[in-house]
Amino acid sequence: MTKIRITKKFEFEAGHALYGYDGKCKNIHGHSYKLWVTVIGSPIEDASHVKNGMVIDFGDIKEIVNEYIVKEADHTIFFNGNSPHKALAEKLQAEGHKVVLLPYQPTSEMLIVDFAHRLQKHLPAHISLYSLRLQETESSYAEWYASDNL
Repeated sequence: MTKIRITKKFEFEAGHALYGYDGKCKNIHGHSYKLWVTVIGSPIEDASHVKNGMVIDFGDIKEIVNEYIVKEADHTIFFNGNSPHKALAEKLQAEGHKVVLLPYQPTSEMLIVDFAHRLQKHLPAHISLYSLRLQETESSYAEWYASDNL
């Protein structure tokens, strides 16, 4: 059966700080993130099926990614919850700010691994996550491929 890759792009705004880092990113700052989600599967071959010819409806991908990634990430500040930033995060949360404490350093590399795990749990059984690309700045991005993580 033919395999086809389907990609949808998402955008969200988020801030973070890298505890213990020796460069500018130790300071709280934000990014206009872009996330490309690519799935792979075979097109539905059933003339009576409403989604005949589709691997997956782009709207279904949108619903899954928005629910399990964008909804939490957009206009959020990410902090490493295993660092002294936890106290700052709790103070900001108490003042009504949207803050997420993560069990890891909130780099693009670690965020993309987290996003991959979240999406793999929620995709339909006949669809596989093929790759993710998380762009942090105009010239910098991280990529995750399922084939590299078998």
